[in-house]
Amino acid sequence: MIPSEILFLKQEDVIKAGLLDMKQILSACEKTYELLGKNEIINHPKVSTRIPDPVNWTSFFNSMPAYIGGDVKVGGIKWASESKQNALTPGIPYGIDITILSDPDTVLPFCILDGTLITAMRTSAVSGLFAKYTAPKNAKVATLIGAGVIGRTAIMSVNETVPTLETIYLCDLDLSKAEALAKEFEGSCKAKIIPSTDSKSCAQKSELIITQTTASKPFIQPDWILRGATCIQMASNEVELDVVRQADQVFVDYWKQIITNPGKAVAQLHSAGELEESDVVELAQLVLGNHPGRKSADETLYCSSMGLGALDIMIGYTIYQNAKKMGIGTKLALWDSPLWE
Repeated sequence: MIPSEILFLKQEDVIKAGLLDMKQILSACEKTYELLGKNEIINHPKVSTRIPDPVNWTSFFNSMPAYIGGDVKVGGIKWASESKQNALTPGIPYGIDITILSDPDTVLPFCILDGTLITAMRTSAVSGLFAKYTAPKNAKVATLIGAGVIGRTAIMSVNETVPTLETIYLCDLDLSKAEALAKEFEGSCKAKIIPSTDSKSCAQKSELIITQTTASKPFIQPDWILRGATCIQMASNEVELDVVRQADQVFVDYWKQIITNPGKAVAQLHSAGELEESDVVELAQLVLGNHPGRKSADETLYCSSMGLGALDIMIGYTIYQNAKKMGIGTKLALWDSPLWE
C-alpha cells in the first residue's frame, strides 16, 4: 500500500527550517521566476472570495494553485486569507495562510505548512528582486512606506539586494511603529534606518521607493518620484495612474495575473486601453537576462507585483526539504487504508 504520510509544519517549525533566511528566500524566488520564464510553471491567477462582497469586503479567501516543473516537480496550493477584524484584535495576525504540497504523479499531499510567514518573506523578496534589476546603480537612499510585517521583511530584502544603500527612510502614519522597527534592525542592517511620518518628503529624496501599505486609495503622486528613481508598488491602491503613465519603463511580476486585480494601477490602465502586455516587462525576463532592466541613469522606472502561488509552493518545498533533513515537524496520515480505491 502507498503510504499517505503528511508532514505538518507549524509556524515554529518553518522558522527552525530556515524561513527567515532572506538569502535563501531570494534564491528560491529567483529560481521560480527563472522557471516561469522558461514556461516550466503552471500558475493560475488567484481566485478570490471576498466577504460580504468584492467592494465592501471585511475578509477574504484566495485560492492560489500552482505546479512547478523543471528539476523541482511539485504541485501545491496556497490558501490565503485576511481579515480587517484581525487588525484590531490582539493575538491574531491580519493575514493567515496555509500551504499544501502534493506529489504530481500520485497527487498525494505530503506536506501541510504554515504559510503566513512565507507570504511576508516572499512578498518582500519580490520587491528586492525588482530593486536588484531596476534600482539606480549604487543607489544610496531608499524610502519604504509602511512599517508593518511587510515593512520588516522589505528591510531584510533590500539589505541583501541593494547593498549600496546608506539611508532607508521608513515611513508610517504611526511613527511609533516605524521607530520600533528601526530599533529592531539596529546593528543588523547596513543602512541607517530613519523613521518618519512624512512619506512625500522622504520619497522626494530617494532613488528607490517601495510601498507596502493597506491604503484604500492612491496617495503617491508623480512629483513624489525623482527623475531616475525606481518606484516599486507591492500592494494595491497606492499610486496615482500618472505615476505609471509617466514611467519610462513598466515592470510587472506576472502580466496574466496582475491584470485581474482592479486595485492595481497596471490593471486599471489595461482596462482603459492604455497599457498592453507588449508595453511591460515581466520580472522573469530580468532574471533570465533577456532584458537589461534599467537602460540609463535618468530613466524613471515603475514596478508592480501581485504575488504568485508558485512562489509559496517553491519556498514551501524548500522549507519541507530542510525540515526533513533536520527531523522537524509532526507526521500525520490521510488514512490508514483508503476505503474506496
